[in-house]
Amino acid sequence: MKYRFGDKLRQVRRRAGMTMKEVAARAGVSESLISQIERDRISPAIDTLLTLAEILHVDMDYLFGDLRREQTLHVVHRQERRKLIQHGVTLELLSRMPDMEDHEHGIEAYYMAVAPGCESGSDVYGHRGRELGTIISGCGELHIGRQVLKLKAGDTISFASDTPHKFRNCGDKALEAFWVITPPKLWQ
Repeated sequence: MKYRFGDKLRQVRRRAGMTMKEVAARAGVSESLISQIERDRISPAIDTLLTLAEILHVDMDYLFGDLRREQTLHVVHRQERRKLIQHGVTLELLSRMPDMEDHEHGIEAYYMAVAPGCESGSDVYGHRGRELGTIISGCGELHIGRQVLKLKAGDTISFASDTPHKFRNCGDKALEAFWVITPPKLWQ
């Protein structure tokens, strides 16, 4: 892709009331070079471009703003959430970004509701990656390896998920949590 700065530089130069000859003299380059840059015949060296931007009092964001790529956005509307319900545990997919160039940096986020006495996970095996969870309401226990951690509304936990782990609702009402896993695991 060829980057074009000529038109922007010409517009700024004209608004500043400067001639190509004046800009060239201050930049230490030929008037012919300024003309070729403004007509997009050549692409200036970075030091020349920086010098021109300084002379014309142009912010680099102005010059490069058109070149920014649009971000890929992932929106999951409430009525479109995928649900998985098993053994008293409801998972609703909030967002999944598996299409990162490096799969290791993909994420999966979901809302989790665990009925009283029910649990999610395994005390026999783990999986590669990391997890982060925030308890929205209720209380629970995270069993990770030989540790048991009590968690309540407002608590957040993060851990390497290669150690066997399970999450259990130890209260008398539904436990609600927001959970993030990387790399994505449940909805592959």
